[in-house]
Amino acid sequence: MKLSIVVPCYNEEKNIPLILERFANFINRDDIEVILVNNGSVDNSQQVLETLIPHYSFAHTVRVEKNQGYGFGILSGLAATRGEFIGWTHADMQTDPADLLKALHIIEASVNPERVYVKGNRKNRPLFDQIFTSGMSLFETIYMGKSLHDINAQPNVFHRTFFESWENPPPRFLLRSLCTLYGSQKWDSRVTLRCDISRAHTWTIQLEYRISE
Repeated sequence: MKLSIVVPCYNEEKNIPLILERFANFINRDDIEVILVNNGSVDNSQQVLETLIPHYSFAHTVRVEKNQGYGFGILSGLAATRGEFIGWTHADMQTDPADLLKALHIIEASVNPERVYVKGNRKNRPLFDQIFTSGMSLFETIYMGKSLHDINAQPNVFHRTFFESWENPPPRFLLRSLCTLYGSQKWDSRVTLRCDISRAHTWTIQLEYRISE
């Protein structure tokens, strides 16, 4: 398996069919898997998953009985992955699932793919969302002691060895901040590189913001 993507779903019964269809539209190879995590949903998400998953060969599901936060859902899904490269994205489909292939291509083209972290960088977002994101970025920049931008952007993709190096990560830990431990080299839509010395490299892909349907 080349790529495993985790999608935490909390009360997404209406969105799950759309999620599966959008992934089906771009997955044309048998070495990509998508793991939808029922992250303690209290709606009919589990029933929808059990009904639809058998119709998509690339899809699997993991069930979290009681919601323990977004990070716990991610960790539960990552534990079930089989891919050489793994990561996660939101269930709201505000970013195109096809961006995951962009991330995979960036990593595969790298000299040391096991030391590369790829994440999204959203643009054309509503002003309020930009202000909120800036506030969160400032908070985590201070907390982590390293400059961060658009900390909640998706997708996040990295080599399995990075995940295997985590030692007892707290369930509520802001996993998106882990990329700061993976360096600060960035890539944008103009293929402009901005580098400094670090243990590894973080690349960002510019994404068009999409209002969820």
